[in-house]
Amino acid sequence: MSRKQEIAEKTYELITDEGELRVCDNISESACKETPFNFFKNIFSGTLSKLSEQLVSPGTTLPWILSALGVPNAFAGALVPIKDAGSLLPQLFVSAKIRSFPRRKWFWVIPAWTQALALVGMAFAVLNFEGETAGWLILLSLAIFSCCSGVASIAFKDVTAKTIPKGKRGQMLGLRATLGGVLTLLAGGIILADLQEINERNPLFLLVLAGSVLWFISGLVFSLIAEEKGATSGGRTPAAEIRAARKFWKEDANLRRFIFTRGLLMAIPLAQPFFVILGKEQIGDQVSTLGLMVIAAGIANVISSPFWGRFADRSSRKMLVFVALLGAANILLMSLFPHWPEGLQNMYVFAFLFLVQVMAHGGARLSRKTYLVDFAPDKERASYVSLANTVIGIFTLAGAGLGALAGSIGVQITLWVFAGLLLLAVALGSRLSEV
Repeated sequence: MSRKQEIAEKTYELITDEGELRVCDNISESACKETPFNFFKNIFSGTLSKLSEQLVSPGTTLPWILSALGVPNAFAGALVPIKDAGSLLPQLFVSAKIRSFPRRKWFWVIPAWTQALALVGMAFAVLNFEGETAGWLILLSLAIFSCCSGVASIAFKDVTAKTIPKGKRGQMLGLRATLGGVLTLLAGGIILADLQEINERNPLFLLVLAGSVLWFISGLVFSLIAEEKGATSGGRTPAAEIRAARKFWKEDANLRRFIFTRGLLMAIPLAQPFFVILGKEQIGDQVSTLGLMVIAAGIANVISSPFWGRFADRSSRKMLVFVALLGAANILLMSLFPHWPEGLQNMYVFAFLFLVQVMAHGGARLSRKTYLVDFAPDKERASYVSLANTVIGIFTLAGAGLGALAGSIGVQITLWVFAGLLLLAVALGSRLSEV
């Protein structure tokens, strides 16, 4: 064993509490030998992509950028739906193609590099245009970025299932988020110090361009993962894939429960913009500061991700239920924020509630990923992932419509509706099978 291998082995054992006799559930013996290197390559790649996601985020930095470029507010309202629906809806139509290739990591790598190019286009728009023209070009770049993300999502779960043993996947996802959070925290501090009062184009251009570079390097690292050839039999045309998806939906009750539970959990990220709106109404515009939002996301990931990772490996089903309860309770607390004693209506209390919401969102993402990877049958994992994500894309559009009603029913009632949806997720998630 080389010195490099020995260091990787010892570090892997330390991080994952793995003993000398490594247990590799659900992966081959040869893949087991490559696990430590694959584990760290995946983490390094994910750390860079997580940082990029925060630097160019539809929920924080992009609305700020649009505002600085004089883009109408309607464009900002379209960012999250385009990001989520664009990444989820196309998956059912590409999973069959991915299945026909014995190695699927390139369906993560090539989309990652395409995402890098999409951000280059976005950076060009930031540097050279303003108003509606800039808005349309940024939305177009985001749509391309999101569709690539959908393809990569299917490949990522398949590659993870082939290279990382069951019981270690949640920890790996947690470490990716934690390290990405640390770097995000540092980036947020730089943004807060240097960009808070700056509306010039160059800093915004460099912010988006940095996200592009990070995606390119992330794809390069992911390409180094040692992935064995997988089964290619059973590949289907898109039409046959849709028929197969209907069959899975009809016959697998647990899959239906999972998809509905996951759909209800979308209430967590959909509620987050209304936290900012309510905070602005109560304590002023300072809560919308770009650097502060990035810092909050970084702190939340650093604090919660290690805990979420180990929780998911013990029981991703119980974690789904816990996260739904946490999100519902936090949303209810925020909805009552205007009625709290005046002494508690301050930036520190708001920041705490905002952090908890970001933490709950991270927990929801990690638990659903771990549950689906562990639950889906090996031969149909790509189809299960694409079906689940396509249906969730439809739910996202419906949720965006619900959010649009806030102007009529008010922010507080909208938050109550989201909390109610999460309580339904608790009830439904409790009936999921343990995996």
